[in-house]
Amino acid sequence: MSFSFQPLPQIGVEALAVLLEQNNGAVQLIDVREPSEVAIAHLPGFSVLSLSSFSEWSSSIKERFDPTLETLVICHHGVRSAQMCQWLMSQGFTNVKNIIGGIDAYSLAVDSSVPRY
Repeated sequence: MSFSFQPLPQIGVEALAVLLEQNNGAVQLIDVREPSEVAIAHLPGFSVLSLSSFSEWSSSIKERFDPTLETLVICHHGVRSAQMCQWLMSQGFTNVKNIIGGIDAYSLAVDSSVPRY
């Protein structure tokens, strides 16, 4: 995965929670964690694109997702999702946001029923 660093828009987990309640399909949600992590904790509506499987899905990213729609990316703490956001922007995605703190922050600040690991 190669990408150039650009300023990275971000969204907090509290804003994510509001968006998830109101999501009418206008926002694309991507989870870059591994299947074993997703099995422990996940949020509804997220498509899982594990970074370890990058070679399997990267060539079809623009067929699977609309580069013009708002796209939010999550991981465990926000590092891998930031990498994915940078890559998506390098592929022409124009409205990408990294979810600050990842699913761990979501569990801590929004919904304690989401397991932490």
